[in-house]
Amino acid sequence: MESIITTKHLHKKYKNLHAVNDLNLSIMRGDIYGFLGPNGAGKSTTLRMLMSLISPTSGTIDIFGKSLPQNQMEIMRKIGALIEKPDFYLYLSAYKNLELLGSISGAKADKKKLLSILELVGLEKRADSKVKTFSQGMKQRLGLAQALIHDPELIVLDEPANGLDPQGNKELRELILRLNQERKMTVVISSHILHEIELMCNRMVIINKGTTIVEGSVRDLLQTDKLKVRFGLNDTAKAKQLLGASRFEASIIEDTGVELTIETQQKFIAGINSYFTANGLEVDSILQMRSLEDYFLNTI
Repeated sequence: MESIITTKHLHKKYKNLHAVNDLNLSIMRGDIYGFLGPNGAGKSTTLRMLMSLISPTSGTIDIFGKSLPQNQMEIMRKIGALIEKPDFYLYLSAYKNLELLGSISGAKADKKKLLSILELVGLEKRADSKVKTFSQGMKQRLGLAQALIHDPELIVLDEPANGLDPQGNKELRELILRLNQERKMTVVISSHILHEIELMCNRMVIINKGTTIVEGSVRDLLQTDKLKVRFGLNDTAKAKQLLGASRFEASIIEDTGVELTIETQQKFIAGINSYFTANGLEVDSILQMRSLEDYFLNTI
């Protein structure tokens, strides 16, 4: 699989602050890649270096197989980005902002294309509204529209869900998945909404203090640790006895009398459920409690 972004021994130092410290990344073409870390971990600094907004102190960045900053103009023509808070001409309409920004960037975007992009991000009904009337969430969507004007191969989004309500988050997630699947765009997302990353991304990196803590497949990383699973049962005492006599690797976390929480591996959950029902237990519900948030908090 082709690597679309590669960083090697990337450093960014501000006087006594080492914002990024020996960061090595490998982002593949077609990824929806989650970029995670606590505040001050170096996420935004790294994305700004990838976009040539700031220069690294040392280390290398290759994008599309070409090095930055030597091939900056050629690389940036293929990237759309929403870094930090999007800024627009507030007295102009959404459509006029896109038209102007497209003209400045040299993108060939006629009225039909610009309106289709506004429709894609859910702003077609507000195309002629002045941006000063927009909520922060609508400005975020317009920022994403701006990033799509020139049909980029790669999109870099820094906290794109800022200002969005739950419905807006869902719509944004569906849009990013559609861009990835239908338009084959590679997407890099920095976010603190871990649940969204878990639902959306296929690969991720967790960084802390500017250094890679772990990088890899979201599914593989989540399945390496044990899961907490809560079973709703008619007889938790019997369930505990059954587990104690079984071949499953499972430990009891909590027994409320109506729910039994255990710690086990993903591969055992279906078997435990079948085992319970085969031995006369009524299983009302199964809730997997292991999440990317748990993994994140335990890793950093």
